[in-house]
Amino acid sequence: MFLKALTVAGLATFEIYAAIPAGFAFGLSPWTIFFASITGGLIGTFVAAFLGDKIRAFFHKKKPTKDVAEKKHPMMLRLWNKYGIIGLGFLGTMSVGAPISLAVGIGLNANIKKLVTWCCIGVITRCIVFTIVGWYGLKLL
Repeated sequence: MFLKALTVAGLATFEIYAAIPAGFAFGLSPWTIFFASITGGLIGTFVAAFLGDKIRAFFHKKKPTKDVAEKKHPMMLRLWNKYGIIGLGFLGTMSVGAPISLAVGIGLNANIKKLVTWCCIGVITRCIVFTIVGWYGLKLL
């Protein structure tokens, strides 16, 4: 059971949409899935936020500019222009995930502490919603 929960947490580090269904496929309890996915999601958020510059520097020599971030992620830019840091952190995390929201926010020179806070709130909300949906969806079968 520990390895299954660790697998769910590892998947949640990258993508919560894959972690929660995997937890249900492993036959874990909803509480185990919930806490493992929150743990993995928050670890992924902090790794992307605080080690993102080092990882990017390893793969790319120059820092992406605001223009590059605008071209690659137009939906995130619309969230940024309309809702600011809350939209990018919370709504971006709910739609595409915290690592991408953080990468775009760093490219747009957002306040990293506020962005991380809203991304963490988005990860927790996302885990709550998808665990409940998965649990009741399985009850319908």
